[in-house]
Amino acid sequence: MKEIKNHVKKWSYWFLLGVAIIIVYKLLDNFSDIMGVVTKFFEILTPFLVGILIAYLLYIPCKKIENTYQKSKIKFIGKRSRGLSIFTVYVILLLLLIILINFILPVVFESVKDLVNNIQNYYEIAIDNYSRLPSDHILKSEIVEETIQGFQNINIKQYFQIDKIVEYVVGAINAVTSVFNIFIAIIVSIYILAERTTILNFVKKLAEAVFKEKTYKSMGKYFHNTNEIFFKFIASQFLDAIVVGILVTIAMSIMKIKYAPFLGFFIGLLNMIPYFGAIIATIIAALVTLITGGLSQAFWMLVVVIILQQIDANIINPKIVGQSLKISPLLVIFAVTVGGAYFGILGMFLAVPVVAVIRILIDDYINYKLATKK
Repeated sequence: MKEIKNHVKKWSYWFLLGVAIIIVYKLLDNFSDIMGVVTKFFEILTPFLVGILIAYLLYIPCKKIENTYQKSKIKFIGKRSRGLSIFTVYVILLLLLIILINFILPVVFESVKDLVNNIQNYYEIAIDNYSRLPSDHILKSEIVEETIQGFQNINIKQYFQIDKIVEYVVGAINAVTSVFNIFIAIIVSIYILAERTTILNFVKKLAEAVFKEKTYKSMGKYFHNTNEIFFKFIASQFLDAIVVGILVTIAMSIMKIKYAPFLGFFIGLLNMIPYFGAIIATIIAALVTLITGGLSQAFWMLVVVIILQQIDANIINPKIVGQSLKISPLLVIFAVTVGGAYFGILGMFLAVPVVAVIRILIDDYINYKLATKK
């Protein structure tokens, strides 16, 4: 009887192995069809994922407003503090979008439009100024001359036509989102914010039932730390970008630099990417100022922007962020480089908080192993 059981067990093993090989082969053989199904599934989930992201970003302000309403002496407000807090957050968000669309974006768009329409002229002026430089000038190198020679016969304007840019942007937005998806995402975010206590309690209860007590507590700790790091980083970088953008725009406007709103908006936006963002944005702004206002204006623009960035790095940003993520600059540069190489702009932006979480995990693992040895 024992030999029969062993024989059945042996053949069952080989049968299951054969079935697994066939399944893997079929999956690989129909990989494109399977990826199509997976892609379609994620497209369906997109509004729900966007809704979760919106709820996550609005959680902290919604919670703080709810706590304020709960302290109210008016019973109606106290009993309906959660619903009123959600309504208040969305009204504030709507007002910010109205200000952005009606006051900020039109000015930035006009600057971009004017820059695009005149970029060929600016390019020709820059080439003419370069040709007038003395033959022994530092910029009169062979590499620079070959590069300029290669660009001289190119009509730059044809690559920066505003109509095409708008067409591309509108096409991209239509491909990614739709009115229906946006509506679903907002509804999902409202329900998540309204029932967040029930959802969190269910997740905690499920984790406690599935995992051991030690694992459950560790998961809770890491979830709390990860959530704190991500929200603090995203919210603080966004607020800091707004402050930097406003300060740079005001400074450039006082200096009468052309396209000041666009350059200020651009520097503030790229300032959200640690280290690299500020450097890249400043260099591009300096080049635009050089071809539109001359060397002297570009130099003083650089001086003012660098001073403002130093004020931001040493005074404004620490005040907004509070406690730093405690990551070395070398690790930040490495994270931004790797994140940008694999995931583009989004990867550069999210690389720092991801590395901060990984660093916590590695530190805890090292401390655990050292404690085990002792």
